[in-house]
Amino acid sequence: MDSWLFLQNQLLPALFEGLIVTLQLIALSAPFGLLTGTLIAVGRTYGDRNLSFLCQLYVIFFKGCPLLLLLFIIYFGLPSLGISFSPFFASVLGFILCNGAYSSEYIRGAIQSVKTGQILAAQALGMTKWQGVFFIILPQAFRRALPGVGNEIIYLIKYSSLAHIITCIELTGAGKIVAARTFRFTETFAVIGLIYLLLVSIATQLLRWLEKRTSYPGMERG
Repeated sequence: MDSWLFLQNQLLPALFEGLIVTLQLIALSAPFGLLTGTLIAVGRTYGDRNLSFLCQLYVIFFKGCPLLLLLFIIYFGLPSLGISFSPFFASVLGFILCNGAYSSEYIRGAIQSVKTGQILAAQALGMTKWQGVFFIILPQAFRRALPGVGNEIIYLIKYSSLAHIITCIELTGAGKIVAARTFRFTETFAVIGLIYLLLVSIATQLLRWLEKRTSYPGMERG
């Protein structure tokens, strides 16, 4: 009975508020991370030498920089340069930059798997090079990159728990506050783990459904 009252009166209300913040972090970071990754992949594959080099530097830096360190740099380091962000925006920015770097590699690989002759065919039909890239190549590349990009979204759900380190009180942060106040760490983090498991399971099923909806003949497994 005591555990049930703890869950009902203290833990679940706090975790619900934290869950709302977690969902907001994911909802903002995932699409903008994908957009960033797409632009980096396109610039690296089809840009001139300078643009390709800059995109490659972006990937090297943000893949090599640990996410926690990146959040510290954005939230605690940039204010010394006169650039300050709220904990929520700093978290979203860090997640976008990191997610974009990894997603760009999946998308770049998918782009390179599409035959380059399709660009020439598009230009023969009157399209410019960039129209061919965005209307012919990318739709095919997205289908092929979806499993890898979807994996990054799964990682993002779990990585969102790092936001509380820079005082953005999401799901894990809300649970940590309750646990520190009540010393009921086992129940608190067990419930948090179950909520993350539920979020990941829902995202996995949605991604599988999306893969089936976007598949075309020749992509199916034998």
